[in-house]
Amino acid sequence: MPCRCRLALRLLGAALVWTAPAAAQDSAAVQGVERPSDAEPAVGCSTAPVVVDGVVLFRVRGVSAYPAERRAAEIAERIRAIASDRTFPVESLTVREIPSATIVVAEGQRVFGVLDADAQLEAIPRQLLAETYRDRAAEAVKAFRRDREPRVLWRKTANAVLATVVFALALWVGWRVVRRLRAFVDRHRSRLPDVRVGSLEIMRGEQLRGSMHHALRIASWVVALLAGYAYLDYVLLLFPWTRALGLSLSTILLRPLATFGIGFLRFIPNLFFLIILALVARFTTKLIRSFLQRVATRGISVQGFEPEWARPMERIARLLVIVFALVIAYPYIPGSESEAFKGIGLILGLMFSLGSPSLIGNMVAGFSLTFRRAFRVGDRVRIGEHVGDVMQVRLLTTYLRSPKNEQIVIPNSIILNSEVVNFTTLASDAGLVLHTNVGIGYEVPWRQVEAMLLEAARRTPGLRSHPDPFVQQRALGDFAVDYEINVYCDDPHSMLSLYSALHRNILDLFNEYGVQIMTPAYEGDPDRPKVVPRDQWFASPARTDGMERVVERAVPTTPVDVGLPTRHDGESTHNRP
Repeated sequence: MPCRCRLALRLLGAALVWTAPAAAQDSAAVQGVERPSDAEPAVGCSTAPVVVDGVVLFRVRGVSAYPAERRAAEIAERIRAIASDRTFPVESLTVREIPSATIVVAEGQRVFGVLDADAQLEAIPRQLLAETYRDRAAEAVKAFRRDREPRVLWRKTANAVLATVVFALALWVGWRVVRRLRAFVDRHRSRLPDVRVGSLEIMRGEQLRGSMHHALRIASWVVALLAGYAYLDYVLLLFPWTRALGLSLSTILLRPLATFGIGFLRFIPNLFFLIILALVARFTTKLIRSFLQRVATRGISVQGFEPEWARPMERIARLLVIVFALVIAYPYIPGSESEAFKGIGLILGLMFSLGSPSLIGNMVAGFSLTFRRAFRVGDRVRIGEHVGDVMQVRLLTTYLRSPKNEQIVIPNSIILNSEVVNFTTLASDAGLVLHTNVGIGYEVPWRQVEAMLLEAARRTPGLRSHPDPFVQQRALGDFAVDYEINVYCDDPHSMLSLYSALHRNILDLFNEYGVQIMTPAYEGDPDRPKVVPRDQWFASPARTDGMERVVERAVPTTPVDVGLPTRHDGESTHNRP
């Protein structure tokens, strides 16, 4: 017959013999158990402690239909109810026998029952176990009533107040002691020697002082926490309402430390492996860095490998070494096989894959820019609409300094997909060609225009004399001829100032010879040419001190002095503001 069927028959007999309302509760708690003489205890039956005022009296069994926790809580509640009612004498706790259990009663009221399953748990006869449980219950009732007597509560309250005062006084004394020790260390800071091993300096005296301060702080916190634990444990154990928390305080605080300690001891072999792996990885990265630094400083020459590639190659190699070391170390990391660790790794990988396409793109672009050799630090470049000097080339971004001293930060992915104009790369060889355009009317001889543009180039300081400047006629427009003057310079960083000087000289030359610079649209022939007469070149507020003499020496008084073609008076001119 199955175990549960036997138990059902046994409980039915108990119900017929004992008609008290609580009779079926304890008897029903033992589903699926055999008599001690018939079989072994049922597998899977749980137990729970009966706790009164934090003290475990005994343990009882339960099954899925009537859990042990519920049965233990109900027994504890009945014992507390009897203890709270002082009309119940402790001597009224007696043991009675019924066919299916041994019960403990108080003045005829059932308190709890001891079943064969409970006896199986302790491996002693049921009647003897019931007597033992009755004695423990009687002791619990006496202690319950004694701990709640007014004189006892007043005495324990006084002890708690005294303990609080002592604890506060101890904290104050400890704080003063720590302050004095810190002041003592500060007063003798000049006497603290440097820690050396031979000629190798391990720690300076000032660093030693800081380490002593940290050690004092840590020691004071440890002592304060231990004192706080002792004080809290003592006060909680004084009163019956908090005694359970006081008894479990050590378990609450020390169990995590014990778990951590046991785990650390088990982790020690893997820790040594990880330390050795970290040292090997560090040594490898240092070796690679030393080699590539010598390549960068041209101490070592590698055929086909440019020195400026050394820095990005070092980053790539270091990344590969770290990734390889992490792959090897992963199985040896504590908790790497747990589902939580795997879940966190999956979440981090998903976040990285979804949120880092632009990051990875900029990193790849940063390495690509280095190997493309599109520019170097210090070059004057134009990237898209931005012109500036390259200040830094980082893994993700490139920094430019504009001619107006502005910092421009450009993502490397944008640079990789944009055209890059480098003004510096070829400037030192053949020179950088600067060019500017003017529109001159058809009535002006092109030879005169070209001669004036070349003369403006010769008057501009900072330009190269070789190769010679040259003029190109870029277009024959509707109302004017588009002339382009091309000049050479060595310094791309002076482009703006050279352009400005060249434009000033062009204006002076064309004003001097009365040649009008055209506008894109034709309006009509003006009564007077749109040029500035020489006597108005220094109109207020322009400076005149010394400038006229310089101009007279630099500018010929007649067109014949420079050999330029002349204009005939009365020729029509066009309008260009």
